[in-house]
Amino acid sequence: MLDERVITYSAALNEALRQEMRRDRTVFVMGEEITGWGDGGGVFGVTKDLSNEFGKSRVRNTPISEEGIVAIGVGAALTGMRPVVELMYGDFLTLAMEPLVNQAAKLRYMFGGQAQVPLVVRSNIGASGGKAAQHSQSLESWIMHVPGLKLALPSTPYDAKGLLKTAIRDNNPVVFLEHKLLYFAKGVVPEDDYTVPFGKAIVRRSGRDASIIATQAMLAKCLTIAERLAHEGIELEVVDPRTLVPFDIETVVESVKRTHHLLICHEAVERCGWAGEVAMAVLEQVFDYLDAPIVRVCGKNLPIPYSSSLEDIVIPSEQDLLTATMALLGRQEYVVELT
Repeated sequence: MLDERVITYSAALNEALRQEMRRDRTVFVMGEEITGWGDGGGVFGVTKDLSNEFGKSRVRNTPISEEGIVAIGVGAALTGMRPVVELMYGDFLTLAMEPLVNQAAKLRYMFGGQAQVPLVVRSNIGASGGKAAQHSQSLESWIMHVPGLKLALPSTPYDAKGLLKTAIRDNNPVVFLEHKLLYFAKGVVPEDDYTVPFGKAIVRRSGRDASIIATQAMLAKCLTIAERLAHEGIELEVVDPRTLVPFDIETVVESVKRTHHLLICHEAVERCGWAGEVAMAVLEQVFDYLDAPIVRVCGKNLPIPYSSSLEDIVIPSEQDLLTATMALLGRQEYVVELT
């Protein structure tokens, strides 16, 4: 019987950590203020009450040094532990690039497979209203560029739990990026143990007229647009890759073969974003199936403004998606306005 229990994205992540820590004593978590805020689990509540059950030896507050936190995680993973490192904001991945990129990503290769780095680095990405340029970035394409790192971006509470459990059990380093706007989103999440495989996309909505690839907050906007255009007789197929490394190009290719059109949407800036990589991979396999050039709807190549009204201009809007979709389908003369 289907478990219809509904919980938040944040609670789903918390449950994944709790279950994995009960299952495997080598799993521990560490990060800044993860037992602070009245043990509310840090800023977004993901580690709530874990220290009450597992103690401070397995739920560790750290100094404010992202490079140090990740470096300690790499060392712990090399010696047989399974650390889950939390960085308070994804922007601070930039401070941890040396241990993440030059150590975690490469050591298994450099030691011929004799060393493993079962490290999970959790953080969050995306704009969420007034957090400005240093707390609002989407840097997933930086991580995607590095061989040796896996990269997960859960879009639903169900996937948040299942993908995090998969990440913790993986013997390779995984960067696990959540979106700030999703922490309090709700969805059906079974209480029992399950995993979501890496490298397996999911079609969130079937359609015949165009394929849209999107993740996280942009996925929600794309689904809204798909429902809106269905009233106009336009059926969009919306695909959520769930992981960018490994990336399920087969599901995307099969979708494009059906629809003959492709739009890729992400919140990260357009320049050198992952949309360009996916577009090229699709072109290499199904160029002859396309009835129009691939379209990207991405963040503008600007720092995120502090002003919420300016932030809305930089981040792709539902109206941007509507306009781009109609242009992709060659129907620019028929403008659909959001109501």
